[in-house]
Amino acid sequence: MTDDPKGTRTGGQILVDALRLQGVDTVFCVPGESFLAGLDAFYEARSAIRLISCRHEGGAGFMAEAYGKLTGRVGVCFVSRGPGACNVSIAVHTARQDSTPMVLVIGQIDRATRDREAFQEIDVRMFGGLAKSALEVNDPRRLPEFVSRAFHVALSGRPGPVVLSVPEDVLTECCAVSDVGPHHVVRPAPSARRMEQFAALLGAARRPFILLGGGGWSETAVADMRAFSESHGLPVGTAFRCQDLFDNDHPCYAGDVGIGINPALARRVAASDLLIAVGTRLDEATTQSYTLPSPPKAAQTLVHVFADPDELGRVYRPDLPIASGMAEFAALLREMAPPAVAPWRDWTQAARADYEAWQKPDPVPGPLDMAVVVRLLAERIGRDGLIVTDGGNFSGWSHRFYRYRRYRSQLGPTCGAMGYGVPAAIAAKLVHAERPVVCFVGDGGFGMTGQEIATALQYGSAPVILVVNNNMYGTIRMHQEREYPGRVIATDLKNPDFGAFARAFGAHGEVVEKTSEFAAALDRALAAKRVSVIELRIDPEAITTRTTLSKLREQALGERSARPQAGRL
Repeated sequence: MTDDPKGTRTGGQILVDALRLQGVDTVFCVPGESFLAGLDAFYEARSAIRLISCRHEGGAGFMAEAYGKLTGRVGVCFVSRGPGACNVSIAVHTARQDSTPMVLVIGQIDRATRDREAFQEIDVRMFGGLAKSALEVNDPRRLPEFVSRAFHVALSGRPGPVVLSVPEDVLTECCAVSDVGPHHVVRPAPSARRMEQFAALLGAARRPFILLGGGGWSETAVADMRAFSESHGLPVGTAFRCQDLFDNDHPCYAGDVGIGINPALARRVAASDLLIAVGTRLDEATTQSYTLPSPPKAAQTLVHVFADPDELGRVYRPDLPIASGMAEFAALLREMAPPAVAPWRDWTQAARADYEAWQKPDPVPGPLDMAVVVRLLAERIGRDGLIVTDGGNFSGWSHRFYRYRRYRSQLGPTCGAMGYGVPAAIAAKLVHAERPVVCFVGDGGFGMTGQEIATALQYGSAPVILVVNNNMYGTIRMHQEREYPGRVIATDLKNPDFGAFARAFGAHGEVVEKTSEFAAALDRALAAKRVSVIELRIDPEAITTRTTLSKLREQALGERSARPQAGRL
């Protein structure tokens, strides 16, 4: 702690000063009367902290989550109690499942009116199952302590969201208090014994496979992991929506292990005799509904590396659990001497060949070919491009055909939250104004948070938003057609002209209906220097109903009888 150089301050000033000391430079919010004293303190701190006022708390929360995911620092969001807190809860859920550091500050009712169901009163414990910690500060003198704790918890072990509720009168009360210095990032490191055991398992393997995912990575950790896999000639896959953890052009890269997985890759993961899962919590999407890794058998050994020891053995029983941060583990891997001759060389080369074959698109009916759209996009935005995806099947095009070649070139909700894409793209462009940012969002997801393009215009954020419009909730329709064929209900959408919608806000807006129209439209959007929306009109009959759903129905009938029992416990 340091002596208070300012004497008496309001709780709002103490809170904002505490955020500044933690290195916060951007805060996302929807203003509310429950934290007016905090807003006033932001006015005084406006040269140090950029306050972004959003159109909806869900959008503000997604922006904060995207900021945390993209930078590795804590994303900060302010909302009011009751409706505001409920609206932002989906972003807290996303931060939790995606292991993203985030602090949500909620303006609460006065202390004197608690427990009377006062106007918009909530119990912060409603976030108990969503956040790493949910706290309420009832004394302004303890604000520095609670802010410090929130940042330490958000970043330690497995990163995640922390909720901090502050009553309105705590923010207006004046007091003298000492500040607390910047937070420390504390993560475990593997013991020498664990690394010796790992080396022995790797030395005995013939079909090893590395699976990378989760949060808590850094550019250095990614580089160290690449150097290790390269020196040892090991095949590497990435978990769902974590494709930017490994250069997709690298000869060791085998593809993404997520929704829409290459069947050949799924078989390879199941056939590996040593699966090295680093950072991923082995979630449902990555494990194909908990069917990968393989059920217990002597032929496969699982090494699970995770920053939170509570996660190790929670779903899958690892043969070698290693509690470690990603940077700490990857740095030790880089120092490991490679074998004189790697016995898995052909295994790695075959994995890469499977990936290259999977990159070749099947013919797509209809006038707009999304595989070509993704290829043209990659050519235009290059290595520095940053792709943001919303929740939905349309994102499969960018997952399969776009090659992520540098760390933090992909943002997407691993929890599948719709409405994430537009706010996340706005935040990404605020963080990296110099990089091209392109968002893939469906017509359903755009309808949830598309109004945040007004926020983009207000604060000079200029991403390109590609609205993939098939006039339906496509993912739900897919499952509906598979489970209840011929009984479609509630999944059709009546949509506006999304290009005209964007222009009504003052954004650049266009509609593309043919593949041949896309390249020129993208060039105009990139040159517009303001947020741009390109509506990509997809023929739902040609793309979704006739092609994708019929294949899925056929696959589902075969998969149900062949699916193994989930888990390894």
